[in-house]
Amino acid sequence: MKKQQLVAVVIMVVVALWMFIPRGEDTSGENTSSAAMVVAIPEGQSNSENPEILTVRAAKISSQQYTKQVRVRGRTQASRHVQVRAEEAGRIVGNPVQRGVRVQQGDTLCEIAVDNRQSNLREALARREQAQFEYDASIDLQQRGLQSDVAVSQLKAALESSKAGVSRAELSLSKTKIVAPFDGLVETRTVEIGDLLNVGAVCASVLDDSPMLLIGLVPEQNIGSIKVGAEVAAKLLDDEIITGTVTYLSRAADSTSRSYRIEVEVNARFQNLREGITAELMVNASEITAHLIPSSALTLDDNGAIGVKLIGPNNIIQFINIDIVGDNTSQLNPGIWVTGLSGTVSLVTLGQEIVFPGQRIESNYDWSEN
Repeated sequence: MKKQQLVAVVIMVVVALWMFIPRGEDTSGENTSSAAMVVAIPEGQSNSENPEILTVRAAKISSQQYTKQVRVRGRTQASRHVQVRAEEAGRIVGNPVQRGVRVQQGDTLCEIAVDNRQSNLREALARREQAQFEYDASIDLQQRGLQSDVAVSQLKAALESSKAGVSRAELSLSKTKIVAPFDGLVETRTVEIGDLLNVGAVCASVLDDSPMLLIGLVPEQNIGSIKVGAEVAAKLLDDEIITGTVTYLSRAADSTSRSYRIEVEVNARFQNLREGITAELMVNASEITAHLIPSSALTLDDNGAIGVKLIGPNNIIQFINIDIVGDNTSQLNPGIWVTGLSGTVSLVTLGQEIVFPGQRIESNYDWSEN
């Protein structure tokens, strides 16, 4: 017999002996597990040094008023941004205002050549003076019975027509200066000296950034919980936090997204904001009763539903399903806000994996009594 065959035979014999020789079951682990006592201790207390005592940590959690927040994706937008257009045709003669300059309401943005508009005004004034003189003379003649009522009416109509001509000439002359409609910032300038503007052509655009707005779209399932006047905190891309107040909620949904437009007026102390910056809005909605718990207390049941384990009456472990409604990022008291719990509860915050619903544990502390 070859050496390799002999080795194979020996291995087979050893395996057969191992399979058929009876061996005692080691139940020491099960005995230790069944004999181990589970004790709940409060946060901050040290564990027992006895290896036969398993410990879980628990804490008293009371319900609080929580302001539910709705997260909205939005952007900054100026409260007004208009293109200022020419109402009279003409050639640009004054140097238009530079881009980026702040202007006051009534400041000149572009100046059009007067051309014959001043002459038209003088002519209209002369015609009005003549018409006034003729009308006054006709009134005097009428009082003496030398002028008919028809002639007086015709002269009065001529006088009113001359007055209208003066108004038109003055208005045309005044429109040679295109002015800012409100206080703001000149965003664009489309003309230079010598350009010819037609009626309706754009001189410049003016942006009103005081106040700046935040706009976004709120899903239809959340719009009912938001009210005008609600406080808003928004985080910009550079992590700057700004605040504001809801000033407008749309009554009609967007036909594509089925969402509603929201407008937030940014508080005046936040200056130098630019239009079009992406922002994440946290809008204060309705107030609800909730519990602030540590995220480590969350666990799953056999069906995969999220919940927590509580120490109930007679120190019996209970599993309660909860809903997460928000989070608290404060460094002093971090955690998550949940609903589904009632009143003050004894929450298992650490070690919930070693206890199961219906299990009785030891908890002889006043803090854990219900």
